This record gives sequence, C-alpha cells and structure tokens, in this order.
Amino acid sequence: MKPLRKLDFPVEQARRFLEPGPIVLVSTAAHGQCNLMTLGWHMVMGFSPSLLATYIWNENHSFALARDSRQCVINVPGVELLDTVVDIGNCSGREVDKFTRFGLEAVPARDVAVPLVGQCHSSFECRLHDDRHVESSNLFIWEIVRAHVAPRPKLPRTFHYRGDGRFMVSGQEVSRRRRFKPDML
Repeated sequence: MKPLRKLDFPVEQARRFLEPGPIVLVSTAAHGQCNLMTLGWHMVMGFSPSLLATYIWNENHSFALARDSRQCVINVPGVELLDTVVDIGNCSGREVDKFTRFGLEAVPARDVAVPLVGQCHSSFECRLHDDRHVESSNLFIWEIVRAHVAPRPKLPRTFHYRGDGRFMVSGQEVSRRRRFKPDML
C-alpha cells in the first residue's frame, strides 16, 4: 500500500479525527438537583472492573454534581435523539430541568442515586473509581456497576461528533472476528 500524502493541519481541530466514541448523555444528581449533559469526551479504560473515563469541564453544572455525589449514569442515545441531544448541550441545568424540558423519562437506577434516561438505548450506572485527576484535569474515572441495554435494536445507530456542528452516524458494520486471537476479543 502506498503512503498517503499529508498536509499540515490545525492542531486545535485534531479532535475531528480522534473523537473516541458515541455522543452520550450523562445523568448526575446531588444536593436535591438532577442534571443531564451532552458529552463526547470519554474512553474505555478497563474491562474487569469495567472502567470508563470522562472529561467534564469544571464550569459545567454536572461537574459539581458528579464530583459531590461520586456517581453518574452514562446513557447512549440512538440517532433518533440527535436533535434533542444537541439541544440538551445548548442549555444549562442551572436554569432548566432538562428531563422536563425535553420530555425525557427519568428512570430510577438500581445501584446509584442518579436516574437513567428512559429513551436511551443503553444506560450504565457508574461510581467514581478514581478521583485523583478530577480537580487537576477534570477527568473522572468511573466503574460501571450495572448495565442496562435494550434488546432491540441489537446495535443502535449512534452518532459521533466531528466538530463544526457535524456528526457522523454509525452505519455499516464489518467483522474481522476470525482474525482475532480468542483472548483478544
């Protein structure tokens, strides 16, 4: 295969090629308040225990709720919620109850005191596993303590932010399972 010709590119736009996964809605609750935020900055960090890191800017209302309660729910919406997810990201939970404003059902969680979003395909109840980087870097390392996944569709059509108000919607899936060593699946 021939190498690709590459040009210089603005480093502040590199995230358009590196965004890690689907846009999610993070539910938080503390001090009698509940909030939802749109989040694209997350990554899987481990499998057993199941660890996930999120970057939550310390100026976001959700930052203090997550830090103080040490728990959250990571909700994975399907593409049918794309406009709602964008609108959730364009307002502050300090000023509005986002569950009510956007007609979303707050479903009680089983292991944390934070609601799941009923309309999302998947919801993952999390407890703070490591708080060493919260104050210095706004990085929360969560342990997923309970997972809730709708049986259909088996794989939701998720969406991924590309920057500049543009999203990529998941589509065709290809398998290379046979190329993997069994212990690497």
